[in-house]
Amino acid sequence: MGADEILDVVDESDRVTGQARRADVYARGLRHRCVFVLARDGLGRVFVHRRAADKVIFPALYDMFVGGVVGAGESYDTAALREAEEELRVTGLPRPVPLFRFLYEGGPGRSWWSAVYEVRCETPVNPQKEEVDWHAFLPEAELEPLLGVWEWAPDGLAAYRRLRALRP
Repeated sequence: MGADEILDVVDESDRVTGQARRADVYARGLRHRCVFVLARDGLGRVFVHRRAADKVIFPALYDMFVGGVVGAGESYDTAALREAEEELRVTGLPRPVPLFRFLYEGGPGRSWWSAVYEVRCETPVNPQKEEVDWHAFLPEAELEPLLGVWEWAPDGLAAYRRLRALRP
């Protein structure tokens, strides 16, 4: 989605209160909707990547989710599949499984409703160069120690910590 794409603006209860261009949503710090998709390969390893250095939000930081903003009138479910296929550059993924939603609040102008999903990606990935500078599928046993070492996108890290807390 480009800067001119229209997003729904939402309140603290995730109710739509208006619409605005993506560029205006970012510039004015308006609350909107995002999806986070944890992609696992056939061995259960997690897709981890470093965001491109020219990204508007959290450039050059590591993330364990693919995803992005939800377009105006688009459902979280539709956005999750669209974003996963776009960022991983694959087709035919199964529909991502919804896990939970939460309101991410990362300071002034950094607030969005976040729907977290998981998907199994058993085909080779070829991530968008505009989105991803580096990537690998890592076992969670290798990912966990990196949480305190690498610089992570704070919203993805918040989502991952919530996901870990929900696991038995």
